Amino acid sequence: MSSTSVVAVLTVFGLAALGCAAVENEDPASGGDSVSEGNPFLAESDLPFMLPRFDQIDDTHYRPAFEQGMANHLAEIEAIVNATASPTFENTVVQMERSGRLLTRVANVFFSLTSADTNDTLDAIEADIAPALAAHNDQILLNDKLFERVKRLYDERDALGLDAEALRLLEEYYTDFVRAGARASVAEKERLKAINAELATLGTAFGQNVLDEVNAAAVSVDTEQELTGLSENEIAAAAEAAASREAEGNYVIALLNTSGQPALSSLEDRALRERIMNASQARGSQGGEFDNRDIVTRMARLRAERAQMLGYPNHAAYILERQTAQTVDAVNERLASLTPPAVANARTEAVDLQAMIGTPMEEFSLASWDWAYYTEKVRAARYAFDASQLRPYFEMDSVLTNGVFYAASQLFGLSFQERSDLPVYHPDVRIYEVFDADGAPLGLFLADMYARPSKRGGAWM
Repeated sequence: MSSTSVVAVLTVFGLAALGCAAVENEDPASGGDSVSEGNPFLAESDLPFMLPRFDQIDDTHYRPAFEQGMANHLAEIEAIVNATASPTFENTVVQMERSGRLLTRVANVFFSLTSADTNDTLDAIEADIAPALAAHNDQILLNDKLFERVKRLYDERDALGLDAEALRLLEEYYTDFVRAGARASVAEKERLKAINAELATLGTAFGQNVLDEVNAAAVSVDTEQELTGLSENEIAAAAEAAASREAEGNYVIALLNTSGQPALSSLEDRALRERIMNASQARGSQGGEFDNRDIVTRMARLRAERAQMLGYPNHAAYILERQTAQTVDAVNERLASLTPPAVANARTEAVDLQAMIGTPMEEFSLASWDWAYYTEKVRAARYAFDASQLRPYFEMDSVLTNGVFYAASQLFGLSFQERSDLPVYHPDVRIYEVFDADGAPLGLFLADMYARPSKRGGAWM
């Protein structure tokens, strides 16, 4: 398990994420006393492309698999550290890459499901596991002896005869260690460990609060008349949402994770549009158990402290170092170039929208909850364009098959075959096997297209 994968264990199911080929060597130290023989994480899945055994996994399997996985991983790292032979790429970097198989298996599945189909049990496990994983990560990246081996290889990298891929991997490992604080003092390392553990706890709480608040902030509606402007399917979905949530009203407008909401473009009832926009914008900042303001403030302070300890002026500089922009100045320059024309366009649009509001009989000042609705009005008046007329052409199956899959076929020669014989983690999920242009199998694509209360925004594949 690479150092990067320890940090970024939150992986979504999709092409390549589940379609990686099995490694040549046996899965080391996959078992242990704390994991029962019936735990499906104990061994690699025998399904195509090692698709997890969703038909066998239940919530009781995660915690013992995590605990054993971390123990196995540390034992494998200790074996590398205590090796008597001088460090080589094979006995250090390659062995680190091969370590942590059990931990990788359980983490990939667990964090995908906490994003795509969570529940109270998984949330409780995540709250415990997140800081434990942070501590586990620090035990590796802040291990002085392990860093000595990696640093020695890094310093001698030009003389090792490594190919481009191996050299890149070595450089990535070295950078991971340095950015984690491997060169910090003993006291600084202890503080970094405390910061990382607290950030893991706070980050978990933040994410869970976001989902809980999205569900809690859904807008209840009493009458169908208030929903005038929505399509029949949208009204039916609102009724179904009310029934499934046992809401007070007869209909529920569920919120997405974005500030703007789809219903705002078609609802005629301005008061309802205002309720929806206010509910959307107030999420996480209106008091109560899901308020994230204190969490965000604390996270910002801890991130700033950590960045300065690691030699960066701020957290943004720390993060951007490995991103495309690389520097805060580059980001600010790009934003500065985009802001004036964006503001100018918005002001021009606002004039058009306000003019539409003034005809023929409505007169009020344009507000945020009016923007999407009157944008559609302007399009209809100016271009005879009605977005609702396009909906039949963008049915989900058609978009997926005749849009996404067709484009992938034309551009890359890929083909897709649905696999209804494989287990899924939720009935909404559909699995497709992906083939290369020559017919060779590449991996599995799991499509999870529909919103639900147990799913975070954006977790669609």
